[in-house]
Amino acid sequence: MTPPRILATDDAVELIHRLATMHGPLMFHQSGGCCDGSAPMCYPAGEFRVGSQDVLLGHVAHDVPVWIGAAQFDYWRHTQVTIDVVPGRGAGFSLEGPEGLRFVIRSRVFTDAEADQLAGAGEPARGG
Repeated sequence: MTPPRILATDDAVELIHRLATMHGPLMFHQSGGCCDGSAPMCYPAGEFRVGSQDVLLGHVAHDVPVWIGAAQFDYWRHTQVTIDVVPGRGAGFSLEGPEGLRFVIRSRVFTDAEADQLAGAGEPARGG
């Protein structure tokens, strides 16, 4: 079985469900910007336009897609990314800001066996 490229902590899933109740279907995008631009940003589904250079890492909280810019994916492709939540406010447009919380990423390097499984599964889907 291929390991997931994206996970979310229980705290993040709880916040995602709360935000979905307020805003409807959601999506995440992880860009390659600096500072808060490198944090996972949560938007109402369709609010952020996904392009052909965006890579679908997978889904969290059952059905929320998580996209990452291609350049960022090339940098992070060897890691399993986990969305977590911490107290504080980011400076971006992510939906959790007014809640006094912010999404962050944590990661771990895939094992050699996991990397081989992912390579055998082929490239992940792209947007556009």
